[in-house]
Amino acid sequence: MFSYRHAFHAGNHADVLKHTTLVAILDYLLQKEAALTVLDTHAGAGLYRLDGDYAAKSGEAAEGILRLLGNLPAEPAPALQAYLDLVKSFNSGNTTKVYPGSPFVVEHLLRPHDRLKLFELHPTDAKTLDGNIAQLEAGRQIAVMREDGFEAVRKFLPPPSRRALLFCDPSYEIKQDYARVLNLVADGLKRFATGTYAVWYPLIARPEAHDLPRRLRTMATQAGKPWLHATLTVKSAKIVGAGVAAATGTSVERPGLPASGMFVINPPFTLKPALAAALPQMVAALGQDRFAASSLESGGS
Repeated sequence: MFSYRHAFHAGNHADVLKHTTLVAILDYLLQKEAALTVLDTHAGAGLYRLDGDYAAKSGEAAEGILRLLGNLPAEPAPALQAYLDLVKSFNSGNTTKVYPGSPFVVEHLLRPHDRLKLFELHPTDAKTLDGNIAQLEAGRQIAVMREDGFEAVRKFLPPPSRRALLFCDPSYEIKQDYARVLNLVADGLKRFATGTYAVWYPLIARPEAHDLPRRLRTMATQAGKPWLHATLTVKSAKIVGAGVAAATGTSVERPGLPASGMFVINPPFTLKPALAAALPQMVAALGQDRFAASSLESGGS
């Protein structure tokens, strides 16, 4: 379970979708004066060097944030512009060498009376995260805990202010993560039914990955809660291989993540129009073949 490091994937197309959605959610939630508590179940290291060994080895940022910056539309959608402005604030000049993970995306937007709870179990990333957060001198506003986020968040729901965003983006390298996400959200809705629950997941050739959004939708519907589901596909998951595969017309798995999704329960009413404008621009900028696409659906009261 300690093999996954988000540093290899920082700034990829999944992060573009994930963090654009996160910024758009916070843009609305932070308009109300009452304090907001944000719970980040899998915080990672917090900050990433795109010119560092990990990111350079995978090259995923080149097909994500860097590709987006190189293919910007003339007038970026407001949600996309807000995300790009945030990333730019961590860099100087016209270069993009630092990428903020979700802890620093949230921290950058929070007000002094809001609270951020960060959970990270990976020993190296937890230590790095602690050091990165310590430089902010944020005091009691931000807490870093080397604990299992799936379990540890329970003690913070409901929060004293009765306003919370739970953000969950595990690696899903362990198949059980899918079931644990469902259990986490189900328990969260029982403890704090009015909280906003945002779940990222990879769209890969695994039954659990395709079942997750369906089960989250059923859960939200049964609880009488509104929901929103957005996906971003940048390429086909399969390609025609060489040799025998090409001769027979069969396909083989294409390397790299082809798509991902965000599922939000109790989303701000502003989120759907924000993503409706941003998603087509993401497809145009990040699409790698004719299969690039996006989807956006919502339901509930």
